[in-house]
Amino acid sequence: MLDKVIITCAVTGSGDTVGKHPAIPVTPEQIARAAIEAGEAGAAIAHIHVRDPRTGKPSRDVALFREVVERIRASNSDIVLNLSCGAGGRYDPHPEDPRLHGPGSTMAQPADRVRHVTELKPEICSLDVATMNMGEVAFVHVPRHLREMARLMRDAGAKPELEVFDTGHVRLARHLVDTGFVDAPPLFQVVLGVAWGAPQTPESMMHMRSLLPAGAHWAAFGISRMEFPMAAQAVLLGGHVRVGLEDNLYVEKGVFGSNAHLVEKAVRLVREIGPEVATPAEARALLGLRGTQ
Repeated sequence: MLDKVIITCAVTGSGDTVGKHPAIPVTPEQIARAAIEAGEAGAAIAHIHVRDPRTGKPSRDVALFREVVERIRASNSDIVLNLSCGAGGRYDPHPEDPRLHGPGSTMAQPADRVRHVTELKPEICSLDVATMNMGEVAFVHVPRHLREMARLMRDAGAKPELEVFDTGHVRLARHLVDTGFVDAPPLFQVVLGVAWGAPQTPESMMHMRSLLPAGAHWAAFGISRMEFPMAAQAVLLGGHVRVGLEDNLYVEKGVFGSNAHLVEKAVRLVREIGPEVATPAEARALLGLRGTQ
């Protein structure tokens, strides 16, 4: 096990959770406040998506990201910012012609998908190394797009968090490291339980961890009711953890939690197992971040 475990809080996500929970952060003010409160509860990193304030639907509007980032930076919080670049990769075939985009498609050029990173310069941003079925649509990332996104992230001074949903994604992410598009030591986020990726089981986590390159930093999480069992498993296997309303709405069975509640429970879990919880400054040092917000 690690001596210091980094807790990431994914505060809102892009899933269809608005209306399923009484307090999903939607507006930039709500998202920023959730990130600040997560930091106060013990999270070192805030993983941030934005939503359309009118509809609650996922967005990649740079202005929304800018407002969230500026609100956090203007506060007393020193939480590390990790901006999601997941939006813009969904492909839904047109029902009449699968060569054309259908109504659920969001496909965008690599530069557009990371524009908020190049402009706002967070310390971390996510790079989803995945082409897979996700629910009823496809999540598409061809290697040349990943190389372009990785280059733009490096130019912005942001460390890519390599999000991997299955074993083949780990192989491709390792190739990006081996060919110099992602700097070593890399940071991996092992995602378990998303339909139709790897299942959220100890065996899946152990196998995916075994495929990571030597010296890699890694975290893992499971969704819904498996959030905390997978958090415990990650700590036992020498990884970091992620919790938050993006992944799970409940702090215990039948009880809605806030992001801060979920982080507080993760802090207790980590300390009960043995390690200490890393501060933002310790996370920056451990991951080799540039150290500015």
